[in-house]
Amino acid sequence: MTNQNTLFTPVLLAGSIILLVGFSVRASFGLFQIPIANDLGWLRADFSLAIAIQNLAWGVGQPIFAAIGEKFGDRRAIFAGAIFYAVGLVISSYAITPGQHQFLEILVGFGVAGTGFGVILAVVGRATPEKHRSLALGIATAAGSVGQVVGPPFTQVLLDQWPWQTVFIILAVLVLLSLLVLPWIKAPAPDAVARSQLDESISKVVSRAFGDKSFIFIFIGFFSCGYQLAFVTAHFPAFITEVCSAIEPDSLLQSLGIRSTSSLGAWAIALVGVTNIGGTIVAGWLGSYYSRKYLLAVVYALRTLVAAVFILTPITPESVVIFSLVMGALWLATVPLTSGLVAQIYGLRYMGTLYGLVFFSHQLGSFIGVWLGGFMYDLYGNYTLVWWVGVGVGALSAIIHLPVDERPWEQRQLVVTRPTG
Repeated sequence: MTNQNTLFTPVLLAGSIILLVGFSVRASFGLFQIPIANDLGWLRADFSLAIAIQNLAWGVGQPIFAAIGEKFGDRRAIFAGAIFYAVGLVISSYAITPGQHQFLEILVGFGVAGTGFGVILAVVGRATPEKHRSLALGIATAAGSVGQVVGPPFTQVLLDQWPWQTVFIILAVLVLLSLLVLPWIKAPAPDAVARSQLDESISKVVSRAFGDKSFIFIFIGFFSCGYQLAFVTAHFPAFITEVCSAIEPDSLLQSLGIRSTSSLGAWAIALVGVTNIGGTIVAGWLGSYYSRKYLLAVVYALRTLVAAVFILTPITPESVVIFSLVMGALWLATVPLTSGLVAQIYGLRYMGTLYGLVFFSHQLGSFIGVWLGGFMYDLYGNYTLVWWVGVGVGALSAIIHLPVDERPWEQRQLVVTRPTG
């Protein structure tokens, strides 16, 4: 039987470790852009396209690996994901042409999918009692955030010591080492999944979800999350360098060692990652007590407000720091709430597959955010329109979550079939 008072389980610990390692590696890819460009003479656009393809492959692979986990076992899905991840990294170290690298990023993207949120959050969700589930999902998501903070500095130390090809191989080894915690990933107790859910086929559940307006609303709403995150991650440092006012000699930032707008750009992304850790845990905790759809609407509305205020006011080093800290607190706060909402409505049996399908919308937004940022900049010489597109889709996401019916599907069916009179 499931211990109803247990939050910190071996499954949560193992899942957090796998997410931490996987996201440490994924968050470090931007550091390879200049070494690869200098070594092989590639255009930066070539490498950017490879990262965009990786994001799209991650989105495509997410429901596939989740379905593998639910059909053949979570351990097998995670193991297969780690193999894809490691093989993609190793073979990428031998890529000579941009086309080769872009193709191999499909393998890496599948690897991120197999070791990422779709599979791990489903495992954690099924292994955690309902009253702790939202917080556990927040903790696991925060582990990925920790990886985004520690991964790039660690990778930069490696790049200072070895060629980028060697570093790719080292990172592949680290991904494989994360499989040492795989024995801790265990199937949930029989009472974790309702009997009616066990008897349903995956095709029936997926078909039913896409026939439900609430699922479509959640699917559309997650698009803006991917768009905003990918755009900021890929283009924010360059944006800061170009439009931010100079750092004054007597500024507090100067005393902290931040003396240029280029270094401020790197610090801005790090600050996003730091406050993101607390933000995801708080969001998960709040999701245990309050309506998840309304919390999501608030998060998206705050993101929209923060972005609009930022680009409408003079951009200074101080405003960049404030924006990074506030946006970071909202950064992945949507993940435990969205995954928890999917589990709440459609149950735990195929939570991974359904969340994976929703996550595809997130990654489609990521692909467009990265690509549109570069395209619009080349067209207009600035990022202004791309920022406003992000504000618009963020507002749409805030609104579109409001009509979501949070009641569990089985409860809705009981209401529909209840005899009258």
